[in-house]
Parts: sequence; C-alpha cells; structure tokens
Amino acid sequence: MRPRILADAEALHPAYADAELMRWWSTGPHDRIEQTRAHLAKEAPEWRCWAITLRGDDRAIGFVAAGEKRQGNVSEIGYMLLREHWGTGIAAEAVSAVIDQIFAEGQRRVFADTDPENAASRGLLEKLGFKLEGMLRGEWETHIGVRDTALYGLLRDEWRGAA
Repeated sequence: MRPRILADAEALHPAYADAELMRWWSTGPHDRIEQTRAHLAKEAPEWRCWAITLRGDDRAIGFVAAGEKRQGNVSEIGYMLLREHWGTGIAAEAVSAVIDQIFAEGQRRVFADTDPENAASRGLLEKLGFKLEGMLRGEWETHIGVRDTALYGLLRDEWRGAA
C-alpha cells in the first residue's frame, strides 16, 4: 500500500464505473473518468487514503480510507477493491494494515458503516472482528433511495486479542 494520488483515477475508474459495486455507495456509478478524477481531487483533510497495490506493481487496485471522527480517539474506515480482486483476501490484508496503524497511533475505536444488504462488506468486517453495534434506519439518501446503515465497531483491546 501507498498513499492514494490523483493519478490513481485511471486505475480506479473501473471500480467507480461498476454499477454493482457502486450500488452500495452514496453516489451512483461514474460514467466518465472526469467524475472519478473530480472525486479523488476533493479535499477532505480529516481523511487519509491509501492505494491498495499488488507486490511489485504500483498500480492501484483499490483503496482503504480512514477518517478521524474524534481527534485521537475514534476513526471511521472505508474501502473499495476492483472486482477482479474480490475474494482473494487482499481487502482483508489491506484493511488490517490500516487498522494496525490506527491503533498504533493510539486510537481506541474504529468503526465502519455499510448498507445492511452489502453482504460482502459486512462479511469482511465480521471476519476482521468488528461487532454489529446497531442499525440506523433511513440514514442515507443515495442514488438508489433512502437507505438504512449497519454500524460496525472494533475496539483496540479487541483487535489485540484477535491479533
């Protein structure tokens, strides 16, 4: 993994253009590479983002992002992976590396929110030891309508116990 950069837009555009993958995002699929470039160019200083790459290849195949929600204490994570790498364990490896870093920095809690129907994302979170903490009804207004969200959390002590 390495920091995600604007030049990763070309490599990541197939994921952003993938209607099935983007079903679970707050925005619909990108029709044009310019949309992906604009999305990656947005300034969000509270978020850090790493490109997922294969060993020996610098091309981005996905990303993991972490946003600090309460300074020094709580971070949210998000992730995306190109379809051809689904089911390979790469997402779990990349998300684990970011969780390791967040907890090493002293954070006490990491959380993620996902659509309750996004079975793949929920499975990844549960595999990593996240606990379902609650459901927020009608939480997001998205391109597919108003959606609920499933909130998952992981505490530093739980991660150490699992590691």
